[in-house]
Amino acid sequence: MASRLFNIAVGANNPHALAEFWCQVLGWDVIEDDEVFDYVSIGSPDHSLPVIDFLKVPDLKSRKNRLHLDLRADGTTTKEELARLEGLGARRVDIGQGPDVSWIVLADPEGNEFCLLGKTAQEFLGAKA
Repeated sequence: MASRLFNIAVGANNPHALAEFWCQVLGWDVIEDDEVFDYVSIGSPDHSLPVIDFLKVPDLKSRKNRLHLDLRADGTTTKEELARLEGLGARRVDIGQGPDVSWIVLADPEGNEFCLLGKTAQEFLGAKA
């Protein structure tokens, strides 16, 4: 037996706003909104795992994340997906990645880095088939 990745927890100054951003990015829904403990959980409409929890924290993000999400455009081009993400409020950031990498480093509205990888999901999965 092994452990199963079930939840990814993200500290947030505004859990609701960050959950809304990521719901739009991933096409997911809010699946739990706990006002007592001040967190919001989002998940895939098909109820697959993992889910992402946004938990209220008092401090601001102060340095580069040690863990981040990597995304691939799915059903669109990487260029079109980049424009969509930026339209949702993501911004490009430089974390020292250099000009020759195949991915784009972005930050969500609270500054959490994530990457949009160069190959689309279909290109990647087709290469693996």
